[in-house]
Amino acid sequence: MALMNFTFRSLFCAAGFLAAHFSASAAATAPLLGLDRAERSPITSFFIAPTRIVWQSPHGVKNAAALLQPHAGQAVLSEPQPPLELTASSNAAAGVLLDFGREVQGGVELFTTMMPESQKLRQVRVRFGESVSEAMAELGGGQNAGNDHAIRDQIVTLPWLGKKMVGPSGFRFVRIDNVDANLPVQLSQVRAVLQIRDIPQLGSFKCNDERLNRIWQVGADTVHLNMQEYLWDGIKRDRLVWIGDMHPEVSTIDAVFGFNEVVPRSLDLTRDVTPVTQWMNGISSYSMWWVLIHEELWMHHGDRQYLEAQQTYLTALLKRLAALIGPDGHEHIDGMRFLDWPSSPNSQGVTAGLQGLLVLTLESGARLMTALGDADTATLCTAAAARGRTVVPEVNHSKSGAALLSLAGMMDAKKVSDDVLKVGGPRNISTFYGFYVLQALAKSGDADTALDFIRTYWGGMLDYGATTFWEDFNLDWTNNAARIDELVPPGKKDLHGDYGAYCYIGFRHSLCHGWASGPTAWLSQVVLGVKPLEPGCKRVRIAPQLGNLNWVEGDYPTPLGVIHVRHERQSDGTIRSKIIAPPGVKVVK
Repeated sequence: MALMNFTFRSLFCAAGFLAAHFSASAAATAPLLGLDRAERSPITSFFIAPTRIVWQSPHGVKNAAALLQPHAGQAVLSEPQPPLELTASSNAAAGVLLDFGREVQGGVELFTTMMPESQKLRQVRVRFGESVSEAMAELGGGQNAGNDHAIRDQIVTLPWLGKKMVGPSGFRFVRIDNVDANLPVQLSQVRAVLQIRDIPQLGSFKCNDERLNRIWQVGADTVHLNMQEYLWDGIKRDRLVWIGDMHPEVSTIDAVFGFNEVVPRSLDLTRDVTPVTQWMNGISSYSMWWVLIHEELWMHHGDRQYLEAQQTYLTALLKRLAALIGPDGHEHIDGMRFLDWPSSPNSQGVTAGLQGLLVLTLESGARLMTALGDADTATLCTAAAARGRTVVPEVNHSKSGAALLSLAGMMDAKKVSDDVLKVGGPRNISTFYGFYVLQALAKSGDADTALDFIRTYWGGMLDYGATTFWEDFNLDWTNNAARIDELVPPGKKDLHGDYGAYCYIGFRHSLCHGWASGPTAWLSQVVLGVKPLEPGCKRVRIAPQLGNLNWVEGDYPTPLGVIHVRHERQSDGTIRSKIIAPPGVKVVK
């Protein structure tokens, strides 16, 4: 299946056979325990042709444009046009840099011709890159190009008159060099192999601001790429299950795809490898996020069998968490004290955020325990949360910490918004905890500022060539910076290789990170205004916050079917709503 210049949305929504074998209702009611992933939403391969030649070496390259022509996806005895030929010299490789138009999780296939001297196998160096400069980089060095989690720079041996699959990794750009001065290399075709879950996009979002529409879709695409065997954090580096990072991803999945088994599969994996006496992923807050994600699943999908399967672990974890709030109300969380990377140097802000997050978690746990019929543990959680509410630490200008205290109801939402969140605009937020900053702004009634943050901060990545959202982003990085989809001109900064921090310095920085998808979930939850009030979305509130938008329209998946809404601002400023809900879903306003 050859695909060119596609979007994930058009790819999956246009394929009628997908709708025929998958529905939100079926996904929600199928049993989860003992599930074989391959029976539900298998990972499928789709083929993508390169869209342009970004660069070629000054010598030793012939017919590079042939790779942009349509091909059959099969090595043949006689090519209809001359193939790409790479002839290296004794002191220089011969290579080309291809752009596949958007971020890909998968690999590339290299097709060879009936080259002379068939007994002598050729070798080429293949470099993947999420940016042009990463694909052009050498390993190591000051810009920190690496091979972590997925090999992105390697020398491979090509067959004679056949094809070679290289990968997997996360990439948009691929550089191919012939490094052998003694043997020329001929390639008749190079195509990317996108590996992705074969699922339809059930949710949608559209408003009168095309920039927001694009941001919603890019967030959906970012998470979709990370929905592999498990729900990963990144497709190049951090091809791992990080529970805290999953929370924005799960919110996005609920808003875009409805139920998908990759979520419980990933939650259970981490539970099963983490004794309750330890913290998930070695981070205290991540065990808290595990609880919060389970309540989100319960409210959206209402799968009691799955919730009951968590009860033993959940009960023990909640008792451990409740014991971390002392008689004086202060938290005493041990282990790694972490919210997000940019807030890490602000230890006081982290303390404030952890106090709020622990209260949120215990109150969530109390509700889950009530649903499970465990009144004793529910009471324990409620009492501990009440003690925790009596202590409101100073936030020390931390937007991440302040947002959590606001969402926990421990600080006045409008005061938090005015005194902390809006100061400096969207600076000093992160692609991860920016989701909770947006939620706290909405809680204060300031959807206008939240929409401006989305347009400026997440939209800023798009302005510099992003097709997925990044592990981190700082607006200051864009000063005199080149786009990620071009060679860096002399005198310009490399937005990818010159920046990053903590564990993501330089090219180690992931440019497709699922935790950055928060605006997609936020636009569906807040601007469309859909919030489950009873497990399984049997009762939902629809209370839109349009901010400065004139109209918004979209779909929100539930286990009982898709809710369609359209909100329009009237001349007197009021909102007129049209809501179409499936049978079994009660809508309140």
